[in-house]
Amino acid sequence: MTITTTARIEADEHVPMIHIYREFAASPAQLFRAHTDPELFTRWIGPADIGADVDYWDARDGGSWRYTAGREEWSTSFRGCFHTVSPERLVQTFTWEEMPDAVALETLTFTDLGDGRTLLHATSLRDSFEARDQWLASGMETGVSEGYAALDALLEDGTV
Repeated sequence: MTITTTARIEADEHVPMIHIYREFAASPAQLFRAHTDPELFTRWIGPADIGADVDYWDARDGGSWRYTAGREEWSTSFRGCFHTVSPERLVQTFTWEEMPDAVALETLTFTDLGDGRTLLHATSLRDSFEARDQWLASGMETGVSEGYAALDALLEDGTV
């Protein structure tokens, strides 16, 4: 069966939410690990030309996280709190520190499709349609696509 390796990014018409759908040649457990193990996370989070370093990472219900992404001449940081950490579902907040009042609520689910494939469905609920549309116009699809391509490579080589 063919794996769809292109992320589908959609704006919800009823609430200020972004939906991301992406199929992986992986088990739900592998995707869960890739999203909760800080060493793995920094190896795939996109875009490809931007590195990431974890400042702290406590992937448990009530835990928190922060990482800095950037290049030699530029960096920026993101932070959040884990609300639900389970093999089927992650719920966390996401804040870009340059816009500290713009907190998003993110939910990731990992659905086993059989045949060694899993569907990742990520949602990001913003505080307004305007904020959601700014994210969509920011070029986020580049980071999503390049990051998931890097995750595919880690899955393929057995790292995850």
